[in-house]
Amino acid sequence: MTSTLDGCTPWPEEFVDYYWASGHWRGNTLDNLLRGWALQYGPRTALAHGDTRITYAALNRRVGRMAAGFRLRGLRTGQRVLVQLPAIPELVVTVFALMRAGAVPVLCPVSHRAPEVSHVVQVSEATGYVGPPTYRGFDHTAMAAEIAAQGPFLRRVFTFEPPGTSDPYGGFTTDTAGCHYFPLNSLDSPPEPALALTAGQVAFFLLSDAPGEAPELVPRTHNDYAYQARAAAELVSLTQDDVYLAALPSDLNLAFGGPGIIGTLTVGGTVVLVEDQEPAACLEAVERERVTVAAVTPAAARHWLDARAGAGAGAGAGAGAGAGAGADVSSLRLVQIGGNTPPLERATAERVAAEWDCRLQQVFAAPEGLLTLTRPDDPDETVLTTQGRPLSPDDQIRVVDADGKELPDGKPGELLTRGPYTARGYYRAPGLNARSFTPDGYLRTGVLARRTPDGNLVVAGRLEGASQPLGLG
Repeated sequence: MTSTLDGCTPWPEEFVDYYWASGHWRGNTLDNLLRGWALQYGPRTALAHGDTRITYAALNRRVGRMAAGFRLRGLRTGQRVLVQLPAIPELVVTVFALMRAGAVPVLCPVSHRAPEVSHVVQVSEATGYVGPPTYRGFDHTAMAAEIAAQGPFLRRVFTFEPPGTSDPYGGFTTDTAGCHYFPLNSLDSPPEPALALTAGQVAFFLLSDAPGEAPELVPRTHNDYAYQARAAAELVSLTQDDVYLAALPSDLNLAFGGPGIIGTLTVGGTVVLVEDQEPAACLEAVERERVTVAAVTPAAARHWLDARAGAGAGAGAGAGAGAGAGADVSSLRLVQIGGNTPPLERATAERVAAEWDCRLQQVFAAPEGLLTLTRPDDPDETVLTTQGRPLSPDDQIRVVDADGKELPDGKPGELLTRGPYTARGYYRAPGLNARSFTPDGYLRTGVLARRTPDGNLVVAGRLEGASQPLGLG
């Protein structure tokens, strides 16, 4: 039996029993996994960001002390907290600390503004917000204060100030709406005994991200996400010698757990966090950290390739100031390219192996759960022209016409899916769930796809007029 928040749709009991019996679900919370990683990989580098290095042991200690600080500041088990941080170590620390404190993080893109954030706060009834005071010219604390003044939920704002800077709001304040403000780095208290959490509970929420639509909350449980990240890490043969570049926003499913951050930590590898998505910064990080695996969108892949071509990169130029575009990327062994739509065009796919001398992996990813990936030993034609096969042997997919009738291989239609890491419903959205899920639990992705005779998927784009808010993933 899964134990989820009110407003979440559980998996039917027969599926729960099967996913346990098959070994997909193993009963570990993500927080307990972190404790185990700290024991197993203690002195190894878990997170890298610029000159910052955090070992597994230090990560676990920081999570424990921040979790106790959250509890001391009034957060309680089951409360939702919106997290809007860029790809920095504090994002990973905060998400794990909230889970250890019994709260439920809601991972929100740092690019979202008041309309989206206010909607998410209202739907989730978030009592807390974690974000920068200001970031790239936008005042996040003022936005949070405005949202707090409009409703009864948001009452604690935790602001992260990078070293050497100060919060213009001063921290440790309370406004007229009764919202309290704390510097995130003030959350440093002696760790408390572990809370009794279960792996069937919601670990965190991801957000859908359909253009022009309000984001919906996608509940991800400890069981399903630990399985997804572990299976993805196994599929790409990730080891503790790998260095993973989080070049996609870390609130996306692919970057967080496909294998992403969680999958890399599962095997004892190193996660390199990069805030700046521009090619020069990312490619310089590849050279500096000797990155072996990276995940990017099709658009980012084109920009990286064009930047290196423009810099005249051949044998690998040095990576001095402003020279990132000509960086040495010879350490790369695998580049994942994908997300949702539009898919990678063949011309760009062919350039990856030719110009970077590494293996390409095409991926389709959705925040709701489904991951399809080409395999490392697939023929080149499969890698160049498809988005691969589902991650799990127990992912069930259908391609159907407008009437819901299953189509034969080669015929394009809407992609439907259900499986051990795909949510059965959006949070507190019964009307949307009735439209977005079939009576037998298949997610209507709103994506146009066809299946090849050998079982691979070719994703063509979104269905015209699709109302399902499938995000980038």
